[in-house]
Amino acid sequence: MKYIDPHIHMVSRTTDDYQRMAQSGCIAVTEPAFWAGFDRSSAQGFHDYFRQLTEYEPRRAALFGIRHFTWLCINPKEADDPAFARDVVALIPQFLKCDTVLGIGEIGLNKNTKNELIILEEQIRLAEEHNQLILVHTPHLEDKRKGTRLIMDALSASSIDPGRILIDHVEEHTVADVLDRGFWAGMTLYPDTKMTPQRAADVIEMYGSERIWMNSAGDWGCSDPLAVPKARLEMKRRGHSLSLIDRVTLDNPRTFLSQSPKFRLDAEGA
Repeated sequence: MKYIDPHIHMVSRTTDDYQRMAQSGCIAVTEPAFWAGFDRSSAQGFHDYFRQLTEYEPRRAALFGIRHFTWLCINPKEADDPAFARDVVALIPQFLKCDTVLGIGEIGLNKNTKNELIILEEQIRLAEEHNQLILVHTPHLEDKRKGTRLIMDALSASSIDPGRILIDHVEEHTVADVLDRGFWAGMTLYPDTKMTPQRAADVIEMYGSERIWMNSAGDWGCSDPLAVPKARLEMKRRGHSLSLIDRVTLDNPRTFLSQSPKFRLDAEGA
């Protein structure tokens, strides 16, 4: 069994998690920039974080035969101060040349504020100018659907092909909107919130397997770095074919991510 976890925050995980993921068949991860569990006090803090993502984590993952890739941005939670956010965004171009940087992410909205939307639009333009893939965070609020639609409207105003954009944290009430507009959809598997493996299997059964993937996020809160292989087992329990299971946990992530020339796996994982 092989799989890719295309959205997991390994800076919040122990080295033992890398070991368990490798033993479960993980061959690659991609790690979007996100909130550190506290608000950073300076742009320099983000500079050091970007170095951690591009220099240290790939080496830690490689110890277990896992390829590590990353995405860079200022996350929506810290984007409500435009002056501060712009200082951070100004750091990103120097890191885009790094061999493991796949694009801009996870950008989006947190509380759907005007300032968050302004910085979202500016980071979309950054991706546009540098021909980067985009990975999107959608808000964890009662108005998730409103936030998702605001984000999609901002993305659609750009020249970026929706097929180069992954909108993550979709749930049953947003997945159809995302797919209908030509974007890719990511299902984040959490023990209690977002999507459980069981709910994700339900979505596959209702909406199909085109332009959709599963990920664990694996962040500071209650989360499970083995959520993707557990979802594979749930789909197997329901009698789904190995080809379908591989499609949503290996082939689809590889297809989307391979739009970046930097996403390369070794011969065994290719």
